[in-house]
Amino acid sequence: MDASSAVDLARQAVTLTLLVSLPVLVVGMAVGLVISILQAVTQVQEQTLSFVPKIVAMIFTAVLTAPWVAAKLMEFSEQMFGGLP
Repeated sequence: MDASSAVDLARQAVTLTLLVSLPVLVVGMAVGLVISILQAVTQVQEQTLSFVPKIVAMIFTAVLTAPWVAAKLMEFSEQMFGGLP
């Protein structure tokens, strides 16, 4: 394995990491934004009010996207190990 293929493999790994984490992060951000707007409107500034729904939504999203994430990781693993001499 030469340096250019190692760099390309690292780039693919970072890209895959960002891709598989994106759904959970987007859901967490969206739920956090909705909760923040509701807190601003109602003037209720309770910390657990934003934390608990965000965690529940992120866990739910992680469970729903787990088959897709596993397929992407298996695809990458096959590609990575298939390219080894």
